[in-house]
Amino acid sequence: TNERFKYLIANGQTGLNVAFDLPTQTGLDSDDPLAFGEVGRVGMAVDSLRDFEIAFDGIDLDKITVSLTINGAAPQLIAMFLALGEKRGYDAKQLRGTAQNDILKEFIGRGTWIYPVEPSVRLVGDTIEYCARHAPKYSPVSVCGYHIRESGANPVQEMAYAFCIAKAYADEALARGLDIDEFAGRLSFNFNVFGSIFEQVCKFRAGRGLWAKIVKEHYGAKKPESGWLRMIAGGGGGGLTYEQPEVNIVRGAYYALIAALGGAQTMALCCFDEAYTIPTEYAQRISLRTMQLLIEEMGLSDTVDPLGGSWYVETLTNQMRARMEETMAEVDAQGGIVKLVAEGAIQAKVSAQAYRMQRAIESGDFRKVGVNCYRNEQADDLEVQMHPYDEEDARRQIASLAEARSARDGARVADALARVRGAAESGTNVMPAMVEAVKAYATVGEITQQLAGVYGRYREPVRF
Repeated sequence: TNERFKYLIANGQTGLNVAFDLPTQTGLDSDDPLAFGEVGRVGMAVDSLRDFEIAFDGIDLDKITVSLTINGAAPQLIAMFLALGEKRGYDAKQLRGTAQNDILKEFIGRGTWIYPVEPSVRLVGDTIEYCARHAPKYSPVSVCGYHIRESGANPVQEMAYAFCIAKAYADEALARGLDIDEFAGRLSFNFNVFGSIFEQVCKFRAGRGLWAKIVKEHYGAKKPESGWLRMIAGGGGGGLTYEQPEVNIVRGAYYALIAALGGAQTMALCCFDEAYTIPTEYAQRISLRTMQLLIEEMGLSDTVDPLGGSWYVETLTNQMRARMEETMAEVDAQGGIVKLVAEGAIQAKVSAQAYRMQRAIESGDFRKVGVNCYRNEQADDLEVQMHPYDEEDARRQIASLAEARSARDGARVADALARVRGAAESGTNVMPAMVEAVKAYATVGEITQQLAGVYGRYREPVRF
């Protein structure tokens, strides 16, 4: 961000290498100089268990399910949630929730990585193993084809790469001695919606059948629920337009319709202003009312798979499933998703697809309403309002972090952090040590430093 570069320039760090070597904004404490300008801007800043205590004050953890949209620092946040539950006297085996925690898709399509690919996958395996044995109702991973699609992948690649990633995590868990039925039922998926109604519906129909086949035939699962495609689906910002943004309300309604027809268990509908800012409360309310309208007035939740049996839908479903299987076979033949991500090969494919799509929009070969066709002659009447950044929020968070550090037992923190590092060095599961570390109020950034000291930090490969 501009604020981060201003800080670096003010402190004499003006070399060209700075722009390429900046770490991502995950795994940093709020008072880290590299977090300047980011704290409180997107989501809630979390530094220590103290922040979870504040956020969940007065909330019964056994009556809700908590979703954590975090990836590079997901182990710390999962540890905090479970530690908070233990501190309040809850049985961890009864706590429910989901952490996104899909690090492979971060390398492909989003960018909040910290460590190299292989140890990052091991950390995901640590969370799967720990939750399977200590918090079996908690979903430690939500595999995200969503972000891969937003980065330029086509619908087939979105699903195929997501399933390759899910297999990589499953293989990591199985290598630790877990049985597929111990954890497969807690894997969840996050998929994108934009494009042709029939293509998108058939994408999900094909995906459900393919995932069930993988879990049953490839892994030998016995429980039917292990093969369920538990997914959240919703329109992505990539389908929205800055031009004529009110038309995005209509787009969003169709995205919600597609998700329902495609069998999504959960919906996350994008807001009309996401093309240019963090969604406002007004825009979020419209998206919520859209979903409620489809349920209450349009009857979208009255039946499952209402398009099943259509000749066209069934044919397209079968065609898309075959293409997904072909794409997955190509990945496996080239060494697997982990290897290809580490080499940057998958990233290159997705980037090339994004480039082709952008060229198609600019040439008019792909028609986008309001962008390259049906444009307004005059400026839109709707006033575009950007979400403001409140520096006072950052100051309050930094002050709270300082207070938490001053109140904790420094010796206990140091010992806990040493245990985290020791677990990483020995190759044992880091989660038990991490849970103890967050109980001592070790911060996200401090734990990240210990792990990075063992694993190193990821440097994106350059491909031409």
